[in-house]
Amino acid sequence: MSYRDDRGWAALLDHPPIQLRPLRRSDATAWQALRETNRTWLAPWEATIPQLDLYHRPGGGGFTTLLRYLKAEAKERRLLALAITWQGQVIGQVSVSGIVYGSVCSGTLGYWVSQQYAGRGVVPTAVALSIDHCFAHLALHRIEINIRPENERSLRVVTKLGLREEGLRQGLMHIDGQWRDHRSFAITAEECPSGLIHRCPPIHPHPWPGE
Repeated sequence: MSYRDDRGWAALLDHPPIQLRPLRRSDATAWQALRETNRTWLAPWEATIPQLDLYHRPGGGGFTTLLRYLKAEAKERRLLALAITWQGQVIGQVSVSGIVYGSVCSGTLGYWVSQQYAGRGVVPTAVALSIDHCFAHLALHRIEINIRPENERSLRVVTKLGLREEGLRQGLMHIDGQWRDHRSFAITAEECPSGLIHRCPPIHPHPWPGE
């Protein structure tokens, strides 16, 4: 694993064949095609904003608007957003949002990945790399992940990585047109002093049976 820039916000995290890096303007065509191809796959699980959809705003800025927003939030140390790549190809995204320092030093992690790459160990690896980076280089103390009770794939991710469940949060997040309940999971730096990447299953070139 490696990182660049003196604060760790322009991160480049490696665990071949997976790499995490900031989104670039040159990713626009591939990113938009990926989002469109996976629209149905992602819709039941992905957070939406009732007042404004940064991804599909009618007549809006699309990818350019999103990229500008991500860069502005990173500059203010409120958000770390990285593309997930497989051998150089963008296949998803992982973000740590709502970052707060001071007496809290925490953030909330979310992610999405193309259906084509689900069940290969990609998401546990991306989540572990991100959390290890947040603890080691961004000086965060706690990361939480909120998951819909129906999302069995994501529940397997936090189980594999050993995150601690903290309970059910009712109506926590707006997803697919409604306010949805979520199970909340968290981990602190003290709970993984040697990092999380060693807890990841091996990355498979093909989906695992049954996933």
